[in-house]
Amino acid sequence: MKIITWNCNMAFRKKAAFILAQKPDILVVPECECPDRLKFSKDTGLPTATFWYGLNQHKGLGVFSYSHYTFKLLEVHNPAFRDILPLLVTGGAFDFVLFAVWANNPQDKDGPYVTQVWKAIHYYDALLSNNKTILIGDFNSNTIWDKPRREGNHSALVQKLEEKKIYSVYHTFHGQIQGKEAHPTLFMYRHENKPYHIDYCFASADFISKLVNVEVGGYSDWTKYSDHKPLSVTFDM
Repeated sequence: MKIITWNCNMAFRKKAAFILAQKPDILVVPECECPDRLKFSKDTGLPTATFWYGLNQHKGLGVFSYSHYTFKLLEVHNPAFRDILPLLVTGGAFDFVLFAVWANNPQDKDGPYVTQVWKAIHYYDALLSNNKTILIGDFNSNTIWDKPRREGNHSALVQKLEEKKIYSVYHTFHGQIQGKEAHPTLFMYRHENKPYHIDYCFASADFISKLVNVEVGGYSDWTKYSDHKPLSVTFDM
């Protein structure tokens, strides 16, 4: 199974062909327009299943299957964590829970970015205690921005997930340290001298044991489409 996340900076319908060339089975797309606006070109492959959530038709969180996987939003979903979606994924060798993440809620005075994920993992504590779990998307966070007095900073988030035996696949596969990543997923304002790693895939230990490959797209290949680079994860399943 290959799962990719890519914040496309809107207008996914115009950029889909480029990310689909990577042949994802599941694709998670923050800043994606609603399905009614997804008028793909005739040469672009159509998804076999789609789930979308957003406050307006121009910008939300899209999850697409290009294989046999299907999605269902779990009833426990709390819309207070606006774009952190617990989805039941079916159609494969086994069912699993996929948290599609776009940590971006300016209306939350406690914090619009990593605080959203921090609150969500506590709310979904029981769900995260089960095996077969993936969290993937744009977390808008990194250890370099930790605020020591903020309980839910990025390092605390990583530690809390590790207590649940849920690990960053990028850091595991490439042997990287949080905050010192060699492969940026964001070049702010598309400037090559402003690199950051803010897109992640965290997976439970049963997925980690099946991890085959983790790749981050290069600056020159993707900057014309977005300031984010795709994070691609392959599991042997």
